Amino acid sequence: MKVTPTIRAELEQFLQQEGLTLSQFGQIAGMNRGMVSAIVTGNKSMSVNQLDLITEAIGLPEGHFYDLFIENYIIDHPPNMRRIEPFLFRCAELDKLDAIRRVVGAIMDNLLYSPKLFEIAETLLAQGRNAAALLLYEGVAEAEKYQHSERLAICQYRIFTIQIGDDQSQNLSAATIFEVFVERLDEIDQLDALKDLANVYRSLRKWDKVDELASKMRDKAEIQYSIKHQQNNHREQEKKTRSPLFGYIAYADLLRASVCEAQGDYQRALEYTHAYANLDWVKETDEETRHWISLFKSWAEGNTYVYKLLSGDVSVLNDYVQYIIASSDKVNNEMVTKLLNVMYAANRYQLDVRHILKRFEMEIDSFSKQPLSSDMYTQQVIPEQCARFSYELAYYYLHQGMYSDGFKYLMYSLESYHTLNNETYYLNCVGMFEHFRTHAIPETKGKYSKFIEKVWLDNVEKNGSSDYCS
Repeated sequence: MKVTPTIRAELEQFLQQEGLTLSQFGQIAGMNRGMVSAIVTGNKSMSVNQLDLITEAIGLPEGHFYDLFIENYIIDHPPNMRRIEPFLFRCAELDKLDAIRRVVGAIMDNLLYSPKLFEIAETLLAQGRNAAALLLYEGVAEAEKYQHSERLAICQYRIFTIQIGDDQSQNLSAATIFEVFVERLDEIDQLDALKDLANVYRSLRKWDKVDELASKMRDKAEIQYSIKHQQNNHREQEKKTRSPLFGYIAYADLLRASVCEAQGDYQRALEYTHAYANLDWVKETDEETRHWISLFKSWAEGNTYVYKLLSGDVSVLNDYVQYIIASSDKVNNEMVTKLLNVMYAANRYQLDVRHILKRFEMEIDSFSKQPLSSDMYTQQVIPEQCARFSYELAYYYLHQGMYSDGFKYLMYSLESYHTLNNETYYLNCVGMFEHFRTHAIPETKGKYSKFIEKVWLDNVEKNGSSDYCS
């Protein structure tokens, strides 16, 4: 039978090799002799702080004994959260994710530990230690999968938000898994969850899902807004939404307008746009409310131009450009969406927009340097629109015979859609390159070929293909 080594044995061996007394080692480690003696004799268990002091005194890297600590003081003992909690936080600090995974696996047979692990996960998430928090949320969710609890739903919400990233294929999987848990959330949390889901599906261009979720969000927000303003209802709302409550009603209309736009139904898109432009029914008058009302009215003004423009009324193009200029300093991350609309119209109706592109040259160059954000719209919709904007730019320039600019933006779009794992638009980029290949200079062809080969090799490695690579 295999005998598990112990930290105590390792410490004893070190003391013998170095010829150190307990007092001498205690001085090196910053611990009193009695504590060292109790640990060596096994009369006292060890905290992670004491383990770190011992590890440093021996001259080993931080976390060197963490696997043994799990064996000696967690698996071989009844779980003690006063020992486990600081150990989990320390593992998170050192990015010892395997150690966290082992601890969760060792103790989560007992549902009594779920509340505490959930609390630790929430703290880690607040600290920005998402990878460590994810392991705890997954552990709690697995343990409570048959409980139908609100905590299970919150865990699934947290898992969803942490897992959403660049890979749109994985994002679709994460959204599909989480969606079934939305109804188990608190009524207020449901609004933010539906909004986040709708924005993810919007980035995936799953318009039926966007429409469905926007409709649900609007219905639920109207109920909550009505409850909030019921006559004689003086109860302060216990839980707050991320945005003002009326905003979810207006944002639902905005989402449904975007669905109609994608379907080419610009008249209906205008109807939804007029709905979120008219917010006279909003009862609040505070500064935040006025700010959001101003934003919705500004979005409505711009989108009214857009829907007219895309429906063929090119006479509004100059007015739309002036609107973009006037609003460019208000919401910077919306600039890519606005200019994307210009390119849609330019390519659809063969418009000359070179002067417009020249006017926004600096803004266009900055699109690839968008800052990271925790907001689901900025995190998901904007990167996808940057990739599409580059595709539309490439289409425009290549068809104008401006091949240098065209291939520059085509390569950016190609690389972006590969990162996003969006196969449809990635293949569109490949097709466009092949169509205009004869106009590419040797340097561009070489860059393209190297990228395609890299994608191929990455796929071979990822999928375990039996293809042979020289």
